[in-house]
Amino acid sequence: MVTPACSSTDGPGPWLSCVLTDGQPHSLRATSFATIRIAILLSIGDSYLANAPGAQDVSSSEEAGIVDEGVEGPDDLHRGMRPRQLNMMAIAGAIGTGLIIGTGTTLKFGPGSLLIGYVLMGFVVYIVMVALGEMGAWLPHKKSFSGYATRFVDPAMGFATGWNYFFKYVIVLPNNLTATGIILQYWVKDLNVSVWIVVFGVVIILLNLIHVRFFGEAEFWMSLAKALVIIMLILMCFIISLGGSPSGVRSGFWYWTDPGAFAEYNVRWKDDYFYVTGSTGRFLGVWACIVQATFAYLGTELVGVAFGETPDPRRNVPRAVNQTLLRIVFFYVAGVLVLGMAVPYNSPELLRATRERIGGLASPFTVAAQRAGVNKLADAVNGMLLVFTISAANSDIYLASRTVWALAKDRQAPEIMERTNKRGVPIPAVALSSIFIALGFMNATKDAATVFGYFVSLVTVFGALNWVAVLVSYISMIRAMKVQGIPRSIMPYRNPLLPWGSYIALGVTFLVIIFSGYSAFIPQFQIDKFMTSYIGILVYVVNILVWKWLKKTKRVRPEDMDLLTGRRA
Repeated sequence: MVTPACSSTDGPGPWLSCVLTDGQPHSLRATSFATIRIAILLSIGDSYLANAPGAQDVSSSEEAGIVDEGVEGPDDLHRGMRPRQLNMMAIAGAIGTGLIIGTGTTLKFGPGSLLIGYVLMGFVVYIVMVALGEMGAWLPHKKSFSGYATRFVDPAMGFATGWNYFFKYVIVLPNNLTATGIILQYWVKDLNVSVWIVVFGVVIILLNLIHVRFFGEAEFWMSLAKALVIIMLILMCFIISLGGSPSGVRSGFWYWTDPGAFAEYNVRWKDDYFYVTGSTGRFLGVWACIVQATFAYLGTELVGVAFGETPDPRRNVPRAVNQTLLRIVFFYVAGVLVLGMAVPYNSPELLRATRERIGGLASPFTVAAQRAGVNKLADAVNGMLLVFTISAANSDIYLASRTVWALAKDRQAPEIMERTNKRGVPIPAVALSSIFIALGFMNATKDAATVFGYFVSLVTVFGALNWVAVLVSYISMIRAMKVQGIPRSIMPYRNPLLPWGSYIALGVTFLVIIFSGYSAFIPQFQIDKFMTSYIGILVYVVNILVWKWLKKTKRVRPEDMDLLTGRRA
């Protein structure tokens, strides 16, 4: 056994000067006996921690059942997610209609604007993921983002983050099922969308009620299908730009010159288009692409929720996080790059596609194929979009149920929500999340559909606020490690872009959230757009203040932060 030799030193703190058997001196701030013990154990390393007397006693009551790898207690999630499932979810799990369809609405601002938007926000989302990965590898608990916010920042922030995240996904759940029904109407025109909501709603509920490995298996194959679809579309656009289409036109980067890389901002207003000209218009075009890219990347954090059900998180979490870089660079950045090479931003076909609600005809990739003389791609893209929407709905229930389960574990949701069956499935949480599928029937009437659309727009900003919570939690953890004298070098996973990158990503995310409602002021003030853009921020802040008032919570101070409990989970 390794035995440290420590002696007190002068200076504020107090401090301990320790020399371990590795021959290296370590200065540890002794704010309490517990802090001294934690710091010594961490400095010695995991081998000592695993054999230290009483090491398993460090778990608090709320961390019961998360002591040893592979050992679950009552009402606990099981680590049944296989590594290949987690890796595939990291690669393609969050790819949705934002890339396949949403890029069409912003390509009209120019290929350069589109590329800048996706590169910038790709950097931000990668930083969010590696920050989450460092926390997940260091303290791999099962309470997801809200648990980290509760533990590292303030229980009130954990409460607000968890409930906002829950409502985001239970609101978009019926929206994704409705989109599935609309896509199917392309072939079965006489069948009401509500029928498809019921059919696919039952299917995804069943997938989420059985063992997590079945959910993981379903997501594995759907994610694999999505990855293959994106690869096919990227290769198609690349071949088209090189002149390999029936039309034989070799565009290359010609469209970056004519009509150009950057277009002036324009928005459809009444029966015409309103333009903002000059440099201001081009800047707004870039900003529109940044905002759209942000919402296209939302959901990337899906794998962060799955960390709690993944075996050997110290090894599998870093692998999954590193896969996100591959997805960002190849699927998103390369995707918008070749799209800008194959379709000019002033294409009449592109303008028509942006007016479509959903489906293959709304995709700019379909526009690229049509311009090249390939006219049957719309049917194929329509079929591919089915996989995207079903996968999204399946993930929605999973994310919502695990979030409310985590809240219940921290006593921030009804106690019944933390109950699980013998397979580790949180049945009450899944049931609560599934109830919201009924909101999809609101789309049966025009007025109700309009109201429901406002709800969907309202909760979208919650995803970006979740990024803020992850980054703030990470920054708080790093500060606490510094105060407690724990070197970052002993963390099982470290990324060279951190911690400095987290400050940049946090600043960019704040700017996007604050100015995401810019379109509410162009060409004149629109109250509905303004409310849906910003009321979500107000709800988040109110949730924090209300919980602080009710529970008298306080910000977690760096010197008091628990950086050990659950570390062997």
